Amino acid sequence: MDAVMELMAAGPEQTLPARQLMAFTLATHILLVPFGVALPFLTLLMHHRGLRRQDADALLLARRWSAVMAVQFAVGIVTGTVLSFEFGLLWPGMMGRWGDVFGIGFGVEAWAFFLEAVLIAIYLYGWNRLRPWHHFWLGLPLPAAALMGAFGIIAANAWMNTPRGFTLDSSGRPVDVDLRRAVFTPMLGPEYWHFVLAMILTAGYVVAGVYAVGWLRGRRDRYHRLGFTLPFTVAALTTPVQFLVGDTVAREVFHHQPVKFAAAELVWKTDTHVPEYLFGRMNPDGSISGGIKIPWLDSMLAGFSPDTEVTGLTSVPADQRPTAVQATIVHWAFDLMAIIGSILVLLALWYAWCWWRRRDLPASRWFFRCAACAGGASLVAVECGWITTEVGRQPWIVYESMRVSEAVTTTRPAALWAMLGIVVAVYVALFGAFLAVLLAMRTRWRTRDASPDPRPAAPETHTPYGPPAADGSRAAGGSRTTTRGGPS
Repeated sequence: MDAVMELMAAGPEQTLPARQLMAFTLATHILLVPFGVALPFLTLLMHHRGLRRQDADALLLARRWSAVMAVQFAVGIVTGTVLSFEFGLLWPGMMGRWGDVFGIGFGVEAWAFFLEAVLIAIYLYGWNRLRPWHHFWLGLPLPAAALMGAFGIIAANAWMNTPRGFTLDSSGRPVDVDLRRAVFTPMLGPEYWHFVLAMILTAGYVVAGVYAVGWLRGRRDRYHRLGFTLPFTVAALTTPVQFLVGDTVAREVFHHQPVKFAAAELVWKTDTHVPEYLFGRMNPDGSISGGIKIPWLDSMLAGFSPDTEVTGLTSVPADQRPTAVQATIVHWAFDLMAIIGSILVLLALWYAWCWWRRRDLPASRWFFRCAACAGGASLVAVECGWITTEVGRQPWIVYESMRVSEAVTTTRPAALWAMLGIVVAVYVALFGAFLAVLLAMRTRWRTRDASPDPRPAAPETHTPYGPPAADGSRAAGGSRTTTRGGPS
């Protein structure tokens, strides 16, 4: 309730519904982003394995993942387009003044989006129609297009956090725009690689989690083993790297956005030997209620020394920093993200230890239970990362250059609330249809796999490149035929 009251008091009455609408659409769209960015990479990695090792199960997994990739991309078109419109409709003050400076990022994302759409269409069309290796090479640019789209969006967001590449004229409008400096801001590198790694490990854990559930339910054939092992290995290798990169990002925030860092760590007054709080709540007077206090740790994390001075929230006037409630929200999101990352590192080490000792998957059912939950936990961490980034920048929409209240639309609040209700209803129907399609695909695939004679079901059951030839080899791929239980 306190948070709602503070938001209602922060700026024009349109601010609260505009924020809620933007937050809802961004929070739902971000759930699809890991698959748009990283699923093409996982699919092509599986595809390459299938061709290189003449592995029919790998080829079948690649084809099925490509179908999921296409459905996800179609849903992402809707949610991403809504977000694009909302920037102009909800925040015309920002786009009108600063669009010429940071709009290049959205342009890059748009070109990457259309390129990715074309490449997905070619890749899907290529199954059963192109020579195997030609098909693979035509799909290879897909991950690059996805990374380019991510670069455009993160470049725009990094600019909002550390605006550069312009000078202000006498009326306060940006002139003499330097696009190179506007794109390559101090936070671009840390934000981009942190984001990319998060997308890879999240997609890896979610995909592996599907097969972990199947493993727990007794489907322990080679098909499920491979479907689990490849994406989980990619995610497990990425997780410790992401943990280190995340620590670097936090330190970059400490240097370039000290007030945001103070909010994330609940630092009220500038000081040395600053303690770290695990959770806890900041009160309006700066005191901390609850949580676990670890002496000196915040200074140690920021500068590797207890003598490191950490800037506090009171270093700037109250109207130029997050409120106590906003700081608590940022702090909880940051702590939850860090805790999930730490648990995932332990899970990755468990997996690595068993593989090093026995060259096999862990035998414990608890490992697969944890693996099944890892995808959902990763999605929660992604949401927490964006909460930290966006709420921690308050009250600025462009850090230290424009407030949210200056950028918000003049549309009547009632219209914005109505728009939010419509968007929620549409998104519930959209995601319901998305899940229904995925479940229907899963049911069809299981029916085909269980068929004693797969030929009437579809050539896909044998090979994505056509039915097997009379001698048992593949008509186009030249690889041996396998069943769900292993090589036949």
